[in-house]
Amino acid sequence: MEAPLPPEPDVRGPDPRTLSPQPQPEGPPPTDFYTPQSPAPSPPPAPYDGPPLAYTRIGETISVDGPEITPLALLEDSRCAEGTQCVWAGRLRVRVRVGLGSGPREIDMTLGQPVQVADGQLDLLDALPHPVGGKKPAPLAYQFGFRFMGGL
Repeated sequence: MEAPLPPEPDVRGPDPRTLSPQPQPEGPPPTDFYTPQSPAPSPPPAPYDGPPLAYTRIGETISVDGPEITPLALLEDSRCAEGTQCVWAGRLRVRVRVGLGSGPREIDMTLGQPVQVADGQLDLLDALPHPVGGKKPAPLAYQFGFRFMGGL
């Protein structure tokens, strides 16, 4: 008497009993959405992404929608260097000469803090390059991005 044949599989496709073993991929097994994942690294700080700015360097004068701005001196750059974690984000301060119809005046500006000038607001919104690895750029290497929003 002959042994009975096993029942046919109830799936479509090739019979798994006749397939040769497939090579396994190297590395960790794939994960599904239930498996906890390590958080993705946070991206570096994004550069300024707003309305166009007028950029200038120490000693150079530029017209910013009315006022003429001349950065005179870098007073402080304690911003956190890219690729590091800091308790305090730091700040950047620059002394500038603002030329208006009534004559020039010198003011100290801090990155991200607007200053009232004539009938509007002057903002220092960007400063390049950013500190990297604890090394501060030379003062003359900086470019400062300004915006003036005039009154009505």
